[in-house]
Amino acid sequence: MLIRNEIRKIVKNSLKKEGLVDFEFQILKSKEKKHGDYSLNIALEIGKKQKINPLDIAEKMKLRLEKEGKKVFEKVEVLPPGFINIFLNHKCFEKLIDEVLRKREAFGNLDLGKKQKIQVEFISANPTGPLTIGNARGGPFGDTLANVIKKAGYIVEKAYYINDYGNQITALGHSVLKDDKAKYTGEYIDFLNNRIENETDPYKIGKWASYIILKEVIRATVEKMNIFYNEWFSETWLYENKRVDKVLEFLKKNNLTYESEGAVFFKAKEFGDNRDRVLIKSDGKATYLAGDIAYHEYKFKDKKFDRVINVWGADHAGDVKGLESGVEALGFKGKLETILLQFVTIEQNGEQVKMSKRLGTYITMDDLLNDVPVDVVRFFFLQKSANTHLNFNLELALEESDKNPVYYVKYAHARICSVLRNSGIKIERIKKAKHISLLKEEAELNLMKEILKFEEIVEDTAKDYSVHRLPQYALDLASAFHKFYNDCKIITEDKKISQARIELTLASKFALSNILSLMGISSPEKM
Repeated sequence: MLIRNEIRKIVKNSLKKEGLVDFEFQILKSKEKKHGDYSLNIALEIGKKQKINPLDIAEKMKLRLEKEGKKVFEKVEVLPPGFINIFLNHKCFEKLIDEVLRKREAFGNLDLGKKQKIQVEFISANPTGPLTIGNARGGPFGDTLANVIKKAGYIVEKAYYINDYGNQITALGHSVLKDDKAKYTGEYIDFLNNRIENETDPYKIGKWASYIILKEVIRATVEKMNIFYNEWFSETWLYENKRVDKVLEFLKKNNLTYESEGAVFFKAKEFGDNRDRVLIKSDGKATYLAGDIAYHEYKFKDKKFDRVINVWGADHAGDVKGLESGVEALGFKGKLETILLQFVTIEQNGEQVKMSKRLGTYITMDDLLNDVPVDVVRFFFLQKSANTHLNFNLELALEESDKNPVYYVKYAHARICSVLRNSGIKIERIKKAKHISLLKEEAELNLMKEILKFEEIVEDTAKDYSVHRLPQYALDLASAFHKFYNDCKIITEDKKISQARIELTLASKFALSNILSLMGISSPEKM
């Protein structure tokens, strides 16, 4: 029950009857309770375009909205300079709770995607060493984003691109051999060095080592994060199947390449890039971009994705436009989106942790997961927006109290389960809301209003990819339930009130467990 859609229909119908069409408007959540549940800026937009006092327009719209929205709106009010505030009637909340109890785990499922196919590619760190916390930030982010997009009605696949071809593989081989061209160090290199026998070719050793690292290290870490991919795609496959050569030939045939100083350039500037990009270096070796363009041709041509979302680290910012230009050149303009994640640091005792326990150079995701539960890691990694540096507070992450937001949210779910277990009411028989109309207390209404936001969270995040709103919503919902629990005695002498509050408690359980599930976080029944 996306109430915003209902409001939008009412507003558009009201505009039509007032002879006002083709006006864009926003439906905003009111920041203060006294200003209602939603706020409209339509009068301001009309006033600006028609040079009319927006307050006069708002007053006129108020009368029309009250008439057209009488089944949904309890009250409509106008505030200077022309905002229209909407107060929902109780029937909306009754309908909402009934929907939650009927749909349960399916509550929040939308039809926004119309079954379009989307791929979310994330992490995709080179298989030359363990995942660092910087590499791994894309894990919870990409996984959660894919979960939300799927709930919004899209067909979604999660992918990891394995860069197992090229110079970094040769460098890994030299590192395992520990010769003068070694680049990587650490205990894992020592481990691999002890396993080589008679092979001396750096590239062959690098290929072997990258396979071991991927299989025994990276995939194990990914599984610890509760991430499961639909596809692990090897870069080597692109070269073995001549896919890079075919893409280069296509670009050349369409006059989109040229040679300079022995290198082959892609005319990326023709597609809005700030420079042309090298595809084949003067030594005859392909660049990362050549492989990336070929990989994306596979995504769109072979896999037939309607849209692809790449989740990359901020250090790849300079590569985004080149790949977008290549994708456009192939005929898939506008189908690729890239999200850049800023860096991660670990803080302990007020200071940044710089050293790895095992490697002495950087912090691996395994280091962190050995100390901190995966649910906490995922929640903390999701709390900041993609364009914000993430400072992971290790002390707070290990805190088992309400100070720790993960503990606070999980405790809310455990408390809900305890209430349901001890209610004396047969919970399994509750399939719909029968008594919600009796609930009028402020804490009850506020909890219902938080539940109402769930579908909007799914819709908004599927559109703008701001997954950091999910942990904040979980905190808000948990807080609203704790307030309801403290202010309203759930089991009372009035059996109908008790039943109504149990119905609300059960609806809260589904809303909270559903939001935690989207984040890949467990919902404990006891703590």
